[in-house]
Amino acid sequence: MTRTPRPLRRPLLGTAALSAAVLLGGCAGGGGGGGQSADYEPPAEDLEASITYGVWDETQVDAIEANIEGFNEQYPNIDVNVDVTPYDAYFTKLQTQGSSANLPDLFWMNGPNFQLYAENGLFEPLTSTIDGGYIDPADYPEALVDLYTFEDVTYGVPKDFDTIAVWYNTALFEQAGVAVPAEGWTWEDFQTTAKSISEALADQGVYGIASSLEGQSGYYNTILQAGGDVISEDGTETGYGSEEAAAGLQFWTDLIADGSSPSVQQLTDTVGLDWFTSGRAAMFMGGSWNRNAMVDSDVAADVQVAPLPTGERQASVIHGVANMVSASSDQKQAAQALQAYLASEEAERQQGELGAAIPAFEGTQQAFVDSIPEYDLQVFLGALDYSYPYPVSRNTAAWAALELEMLPDAFSGSRPVDEVNDELGTEVQALLDEE
Repeated sequence: MTRTPRPLRRPLLGTAALSAAVLLGGCAGGGGGGGQSADYEPPAEDLEASITYGVWDETQVDAIEANIEGFNEQYPNIDVNVDVTPYDAYFTKLQTQGSSANLPDLFWMNGPNFQLYAENGLFEPLTSTIDGGYIDPADYPEALVDLYTFEDVTYGVPKDFDTIAVWYNTALFEQAGVAVPAEGWTWEDFQTTAKSISEALADQGVYGIASSLEGQSGYYNTILQAGGDVISEDGTETGYGSEEAAAGLQFWTDLIADGSSPSVQQLTDTVGLDWFTSGRAAMFMGGSWNRNAMVDSDVAADVQVAPLPTGERQASVIHGVANMVSASSDQKQAAQALQAYLASEEAERQQGELGAAIPAFEGTQQAFVDSIPEYDLQVFLGALDYSYPYPVSRNTAAWAALELEMLPDAFSGSRPVDEVNDELGTEVQALLDEE
């Protein structure tokens, strides 16, 4: 069970930062920050409706459609159209839809974008659904329920959760003559392993690690492992500028500088996951959501999972997607019925069995672990014991854009890590002070 920490697939923020002014201009009534909503009652089984379910992950569509088949056994006349938008375009599209009160009836939301949408009244509160006993927040990790609660009103029910681990290629370890990761390995062990593999397999163009140059599966974890924070629990202070943040960033800079990882330019041209799944990197620090990509890759038979290495402490970021009903939906009862069904133990267990994601409903996670016993997916559940929620504030997108702008200079070595870290700390704090 996740401990209660500071605030809480795929980089979490899209390329377009949300504009509060735009959202406010198109804010729909009925679902505002006050938490008032029409009382929810399950619809009659013969209700006829057509609703849209907005998601971003094509690899989960088979599991989603299996869930919808179960839903339609109870509600055969509710037609559900699954609208898949690639992640890079998902929030840009959602922003446009939100500004015109034309959001999908039910749709995925993530932590970094949640507070801004909630503040602008774009979600239907879960108040009556919870009060009626149709969804029980106690069935889900507390940290994720808190993530989707704004000003004491809960808006989203967690669909899944994800933690971070090290995916590694056993065949490449064997070719390099390097021992596979052992329980309790340290930063030094990790760095030595990556360097040894890069040197041993240099003639094949293979690297020890394909660095992750984004927060959730990369530097947020190492900043936490160094004993630092990214954003404080109350969302008012940043940990950037601290010695711990500098150490967490230096971890990646050193791997690139000594040739253990492809360069920043190489990772910009080809993302780390692709380096790993094509057999050109022996390790990749990534999330549980990468499970399907591994199974479908050329290296599927050689993949295994290890816990993240330990720095000053053991740490992994935890996050989870939630299902939200649009406050402006004209098929709200049908959308709420689907929201409640997808939150059920039956639907969550099915998600796990099909390997779509780690289901959020307590007691169903083993189905995900068992979905491909060849991989030690239990590592991702074990990470709950040392997990820290994804860092957010009222307008996460603003300071996350600064990370994307400034940190490549540190990772590439074109500017000293300490210098970039200090500057980032000053600028992020200024944005937090404005929230």
